Amino acid sequence: MQTVPASRCDNSSSINSRVERHPDLVPLTTHPSVLPILYSFRRCPFAMRARWALLEAGLIVHWREIELKHKPVEMLESSAKGTVPVLVLPNGTVIDESEAVMRWALAQADPRGLLRAADASALIAQNDGVFKRHLDRFKYTDRYPGESRDEHRDAGLRILADWSQRLEQNPWLLGPVISLADAALWPFVRQWRFADPDAFEANGQLAPLREWLQRFLDDPSFERLMQRADPWCSGGLQPLFPADAIAVPLDQPLFHLALKGDWEQAQDSGTYQWSTRGMRLTEVGFIHCSWQEQVPKTFERFYADAGEIVLLEIDPTRLTSPLRADAIPTGDLFPHLYGPLPIEAVRSITPYGSDS
Repeated sequence: MQTVPASRCDNSSSINSRVERHPDLVPLTTHPSVLPILYSFRRCPFAMRARWALLEAGLIVHWREIELKHKPVEMLESSAKGTVPVLVLPNGTVIDESEAVMRWALAQADPRGLLRAADASALIAQNDGVFKRHLDRFKYTDRYPGESRDEHRDAGLRILADWSQRLEQNPWLLGPVISLADAALWPFVRQWRFADPDAFEANGQLAPLREWLQRFLDDPSFERLMQRADPWCSGGLQPLFPADAIAVPLDQPLFHLALKGDWEQAQDSGTYQWSTRGMRLTEVGFIHCSWQEQVPKTFERFYADAGEIVLLEIDPTRLTSPLRADAIPTGDLFPHLYGPLPIEAVRSITPYGSDS
């Protein structure tokens, strides 16, 4: 798992190695005033769900990993309660509740419609309240003398069994599509599994819940949100989260290969919402784009046998959703649009392929 280089308490700087593949891309650290600051702790489930939402929304933030025993003065000045996550926006607004961070991030971009799904408030309140209380007293028994570990285990398992029953008929907690409840609860279910893995795996009632949890753990975003960073200190280097992403410059056109029929249908709605061949934005979470030099290989890999293809040239300055260049498994960076593509942002449409 990737580790961000150590934070050094000096004012030295370094070139982001990810930019070496694309020297024309400017890392966002050169524009610190426009980025939020996130204080986080890698293993904290509240911080995990906040980072998950930032990933989902296609956002980049300054990442300040903390040590729980040595919390930065800057964080405590922003939020006296001293818990993570703490998100400090460029205008000085402080968001220091994890659910509020999630809702803020998804208000910037919600490509899969988590906030439009069924109301998640009741399940999140149950998780953050009574379930978290049982989880803490089951997992950290030594911190709560006089409490019965077995009683808290049994009470927590009853809640987990109820959540699992919800998943017997639907793939997600509130129905057929993912919602804020799924994103907010899975880090805590993961933590419960760590407390007693053998019993969690052997419990037949929890089979649907295990399958649901595994979808989050198998998703590529899990490794990204669990990237490691050395504790931040004032005056040290300022890493970004996610560590394998950079900003997309707005002075270069972007490109997207589309099935001709899909593009024609977009004319009626005013937005194009296909991520890639055969997969919609709501399935993937972003629209795959390319820089010009990446188009030929993208075509050969995914579209060579797809019939009539058009190449869309996109003006990034006319996009209304976040753009982020994310690393794919090969290490190459590709620009991704975390929301619908407005048809007015498309500069030109050109037939593309061997016969064009």
